[in-house]
Amino acid sequence: MTIHILSDDLAAKIAAGEVIERPASVVKELIENSIDAGAREIKVETRGGGQRLIRVADDGGGIPASEVETAFARHATSKLNSMDDLFNIQTLGFRGEALPSIAAVARVTLITRARGEAAGTQIRVDGGKMLEHRAQGAPQGTIVTVEDLFRHVPARLKFLKTPATEAGHIADLINAYAVAYPGLRFSLVNDDRLVLQSPGTGKMLDVLVKVFGIEIARQMIEIRDWSLEIDSNSQSPSSNLQSPISNLHVSGFVSPPSVNRSTRKHMLFFVNHRWVQDRTLQHAVVEAYHTALMVGRAPIVALDIVLPPDAVDVNVHPTKSEIRFRDTSAVFRAVQHAVRAALVAHAPIPAANVGTPFVPRAFPASSETQLAINLHRPITDHASRITGTEAPISNLPSPPFQPPHHPTTQLPMLRVLGQIASTYIIAEGPDGLYLIDQHAAHERVLYEQLAAERASATSAVQELLDPLMLQLTPAQHAALETNRDALASVGFQVETFGSQTILLRAVPAVMKVSDPRAALVETIDEMEQGEEPLEKSAEARLISSVCKSIAVKGGQVLSLEEMRELVRRLEQTTAPRTCPHGRPTMIQLNVATLEREFGRK
Repeated sequence: MTIHILSDDLAAKIAAGEVIERPASVVKELIENSIDAGAREIKVETRGGGQRLIRVADDGGGIPASEVETAFARHATSKLNSMDDLFNIQTLGFRGEALPSIAAVARVTLITRARGEAAGTQIRVDGGKMLEHRAQGAPQGTIVTVEDLFRHVPARLKFLKTPATEAGHIADLINAYAVAYPGLRFSLVNDDRLVLQSPGTGKMLDVLVKVFGIEIARQMIEIRDWSLEIDSNSQSPSSNLQSPISNLHVSGFVSPPSVNRSTRKHMLFFVNHRWVQDRTLQHAVVEAYHTALMVGRAPIVALDIVLPPDAVDVNVHPTKSEIRFRDTSAVFRAVQHAVRAALVAHAPIPAANVGTPFVPRAFPASSETQLAINLHRPITDHASRITGTEAPISNLPSPPFQPPHHPTTQLPMLRVLGQIASTYIIAEGPDGLYLIDQHAAHERVLYEQLAAERASATSAVQELLDPLMLQLTPAQHAALETNRDALASVGFQVETFGSQTILLRAVPAVMKVSDPRAALVETIDEMEQGEEPLEKSAEARLISSVCKSIAVKGGQVLSLEEMRELVRRLEQTTAPRTCPHGRPTMIQLNVATLEREFGRK
């Protein structure tokens, strides 16, 4: 094989693949250009999940007629002039790759008129080739139309999800930038249906009402321009820097611990108004909620971190969604303290109460946690109640399964002793000690019950006396539409009631004492996340998602009777040692191991 130089066409398509991953990538690049151009209103229209059509129109400064063709040349930008500018970036775009990358894989039509020009300009590009360039009457601003995305790289089409899923990613993107720029008016129309229209009032809370609904927005806790103060006598890594970050501000909104989700996708972070994905920021917020959230739960967050441009490197990846902080510890500390202070001011966070009877709340999950074991705890009315979205074990009908006949999967008879960390059930067997994950075990029990009901076409449905109204995010609504029939097959009966609002009329019978709205939202989030159980059919994935949303959670106190009932029903399942997602339901410490550890052998 000889070394040779790639053709310009092939090199352009390879470069485009780094920038344009899916339709949402196109929308991101175009709206960032609109924001940088000083737009006050940005309209986005999509069809076919963005693969058939994406149109972004703004009222920004426009592109001068003499520069329109140059804008489609690779590495052409008006935002950088020197190496110093690269480390002082104050715009969203700067690499000069957006338009040429989009034009390399789709048909692009651009209509623009710059401020002060009498006429506009229209240009059409297909696969990187210029097809038309002429004068065109147009309002001030820019309109970019992208059609047949990936038509020149059809292999990429195989990696796209359903149109509804891709439309959901676009909606998430528009939601995020509407939150980051509350002073701009964003609108999104998907397949002729208005999905979002932000008010443009300049208030982030007004946008959160549009994105998450009024019920959640009214509970959000505001963080008002919390700033980091550097102690000159501190021995922290920040103070040892020659120029520590002292001009760092955190603002936005966080949800109280009672308002939470099963995934972290509703944690929105902006650095200098740029939407980013950053584990440091996520971890800082999670630490701020320490002891306040159940295991596996995440808050709803919209935070904007403002710091000097030279304190953050945004030139890490072509998509510009990954960043690096010059002083990671200072940013972590600022975000953690800002969120923690807001939570404490709103409502003091309960401390861990070790050694006393537990109440249904989160248990600390850090290495500093001291675990308490309640053995043979007396059964009281208070301890036997379970709050939130979970169904008490004792109130659920027994599954129609017979004890398994395969000795490889059968469990020995277990005697329940108690609970540790309000998450794991301690049981004694003939060959040692068992620690059972109550959430994973309940998932397995519910999964086999619902699967058996579906197999016998006897799914039990509980109609609600009064329909419950839910306002979904665009991504959740897209996931619901994609899986509407499958959800109906297990008992969820929903009815469209507005653009993003639905009415829940019936639920699976196993949820009769749960919070149906929260369980449905968790099920949709789980399905959207795409985590697959061991069984690969769509119906199995759905049933697994339902079970995960309604099973008892880690951090919940169960009465001794409830623990016994859960273990009894787990013994009756066909695969008691794993949950539907393949995670173990239990670990065992056999007698030989205990004797060896205690020096008896």
